[in-house]
Amino acid sequence: MGTAPSKAAITYLRVSTADQATRGGREEGFSIPAQREANTRKATSLDALVIEEFVDAGESGTSAAKRPELQRMLSYVREYHVDYCIVHKLDRLARSRADDVAIHFALKQAGVTLVSTSENIDETPSGMLMHGIMSSIAEFYSRNLANEVTKGLVQKASVGGTVSRAPLGYRNIHVNDALGRVNRTVEIDTERAHLITWAFFRYSEGDPTLRTLLDELTARGLTTRATPKWPSKPLTITGLHKLLRNPYYKGEIRYRDITYPGLHEPLVDPQTWQQVQDLLSAHNTAGTHQRTNNHYLRGSVFCGSCGSRLMITTARNRWGTEYLYLVCSGRARRVTDCQRQAMSAEMVEEIIEDEYRTIALSPALRDSIEELVLEDFDTLQAGSATERKQMDNQRIELTAQRQKLLDAHYAGAIPLDLLKIEQDRIAGQIARIEDQFASLDANFEQARAVLADTLDLTRDCHTAYLEANDSTRRLFNQAFFARIYIDEDDETREQTVRVDYNEPFDTLLSRLIPASVHRTLDIKNTAYREIPTGGSSVASSGIAEVQGSHTDTLVGAKGLEPPTSAV
Repeated sequence: MGTAPSKAAITYLRVSTADQATRGGREEGFSIPAQREANTRKATSLDALVIEEFVDAGESGTSAAKRPELQRMLSYVREYHVDYCIVHKLDRLARSRADDVAIHFALKQAGVTLVSTSENIDETPSGMLMHGIMSSIAEFYSRNLANEVTKGLVQKASVGGTVSRAPLGYRNIHVNDALGRVNRTVEIDTERAHLITWAFFRYSEGDPTLRTLLDELTARGLTTRATPKWPSKPLTITGLHKLLRNPYYKGEIRYRDITYPGLHEPLVDPQTWQQVQDLLSAHNTAGTHQRTNNHYLRGSVFCGSCGSRLMITTARNRWGTEYLYLVCSGRARRVTDCQRQAMSAEMVEEIIEDEYRTIALSPALRDSIEELVLEDFDTLQAGSATERKQMDNQRIELTAQRQKLLDAHYAGAIPLDLLKIEQDRIAGQIARIEDQFASLDANFEQARAVLADTLDLTRDCHTAYLEANDSTRRLFNQAFFARIYIDEDDETREQTVRVDYNEPFDTLLSRLIPASVHRTLDIKNTAYREIPTGGSSVASSGIAEVQGSHTDTLVGAKGLEPPTSAV
């Protein structure tokens, strides 16, 4: 009967990917059991008993801090007596020279000797030299491998391939071509794809919030895909937001901040996808999160006294009737000394409606703007001739490739399956070029139509704003105004509007008469007197007869600058 081992040992096992950890359908794959067996034999040869095992399955060796079992092992050796730490190879412990030095130092401080079953390392000078060389080789291999993998992924993305785990609604699959080569591609997940498509179209309607959309999707049965570590479960708000922002669903691949046309089948058309992005951005721009009772002024109005954002609150009377109020967030959170009291949301809505009376362009100015912009459109359209030529050359080249494939197939050099795959690829690229040809003219024509509609809209923004629904009113306010300040007279408590315009409206509309002045002007019933020196007629209040850019003269004789003598 042999004697009991006299030394205590621990072992550390690691594989880099989850695929390695579960390969062959086994719980630990193949590599981890092989490492365990080699480490156990090494412990026996050292007359040591393995008292603890640490396994990082599917963890990269490039960062020690991100490996939980490695960190637990370093804590373990500080608390318990251990003679040996056994690894299969040094690169299982670290692929970074800096991490290798830090881990080796921690083990040495705890009195633990590092042992490799595959490399001859010890505390002798030659052993330390070997350790340093092997560690440097591991780091070089890791960095070189990362560069090669990155180059491969960039190449795959550039031709439209999926370089990562397929998003929800798709599945990663392996397909063998006619030559027996494995092609990693994606296919539509029939269990979830139709729900993803429905989610985009439902949100593009503008009515649901992210929360209500998530509830509807969950009720319809949408869940995440199960993994070896986690079961399937309903999406979260964050997950749904990322899903709606992902351009993959409209047929594009985004890798390293560059977007490429994808080879996969899209689940939503580009127009609907963009409409969803506009709706999501509209809420983000206003600094709001979607809520069930999300007022269209939320995030756009500010306190005129302290500049803090105004919050929407609800009050209920004894009969259960609810009233909306605007409250200064600076006062509510006690971050300013503002004394502004709550304001009726209905009153604020009315004075903002009045502000839109000021946003109007005279017919002459409207036509001048349209003429200038259309000249730019003509220049841009003429400049697209180069782009057309490039696309035409690409189409000719693809057509020639298709003919070469047919000739090779007829000669028996290419099997039918491979011919079909290549023909589908070429047909898809030609179809995209044809769509781009069609969209070049369509985009310019659409832009001309949008310009005309927009300029027509500025003739009477007030009427358009009154007829708009809440979602459109929100977009109106965010388009025209950077901030809407609500001022209040200290004596009369009358509320007025003061705005900061967004560009280009800041330049275009900066000289318009404020709505508060419009309300004081009663042009029909006001007696005017003629200025003896000649100039615009002036009401008894001293305000020139102007209404923004409805008339050509925006300021009177005294204008915005001091008068100068005529020479």
